Amino acid sequence: MDKQDFDIFGLGQCSLDYIGTISDFPLADEKCEFLHMKIQGGGPVATALAALSRWGLTCAFCGVVGDDSFGDAIRNSLLQEKINTQGLLIRKGSESQFAFVACEPGRGRRTIFWRRPTGPPPHPDEIDYGAIRRSKVLHTDGLFMDAALQACMFARENGIPVVVDAGTLREGMLDIARLSDYFISSETFAATLVGKDDPVQACERLLRLGPRVAAVTLGSRGYIAAHNGKVMKNPAYPVAAIDTTGCGDVFHAGFIYGLIRRWNMEKCFDCAAWSAAQVSLRIGGREGIPTLGEMHMQGY
Repeated sequence: MDKQDFDIFGLGQCSLDYIGTISDFPLADEKCEFLHMKIQGGGPVATALAALSRWGLTCAFCGVVGDDSFGDAIRNSLLQEKINTQGLLIRKGSESQFAFVACEPGRGRRTIFWRRPTGPPPHPDEIDYGAIRRSKVLHTDGLFMDAALQACMFARENGIPVVVDAGTLREGMLDIARLSDYFISSETFAATLVGKDDPVQACERLLRLGPRVAAVTLGSRGYIAAHNGKVMKNPAYPVAAIDTTGCGDVFHAGFIYGLIRRWNMEKCFDCAAWSAAQVSLRIGGREGIPTLGEMHMQGY
């Protein structure tokens, strides 16, 4: 990778998403017509970087695609967002990550069917550690566990803050938590971690592993975050949500934007929550990303 400095280095998923709206989720063996199909780039880290790039920050991405048409579309979507793709690994003879999303606008919820990339995950030796060293933040979702652990360890050794988007409690995620600074998990992750719906307890357990800040996103219920002996509980911004695809991804983007701007934690999380709410007003994870002008009007 070129000797360029970056605001954020992202390591994780990139996808091509097909998103359609349905009136109700069907039972087995039923037909269901969907409408308003959108085709967009997706993936937790890739979508977070798309938002951050639109907000004027420089981003580099490392992930995996196949040498299929989906891979071409994913790469083009990243390039259109002005994200550096020199770390994007193209695996010959393999297929890219793909998702079909059925969203129910009247209920503000969606169901995701997805396939992970079929090619080999990034090997730790394929990571551009120099680019991480020249970045202000490392952002990862932990899907590629071996590479993510090495990247987080390197970032920690070089004083680069690590932000984690923890969607699923898979093997190795708690090791990543030990190497992270800001660990923001999904409601599902938190409930699996403690065996019940108790996000405060989940935050407390995560903090004991080492992060400075632990948080849980709760969808329409908002979020809970813990740091410096304090617990923040805030509701979601009230909106008539159409599709929640990408809301969590852009929540992380809003938080990282605040970190880069050196805001206090309260403002970082408020920016995260507001940005996520705006995404839910459009179909797909990227159409509803607020503009930088809208961010400024909101006071960010």
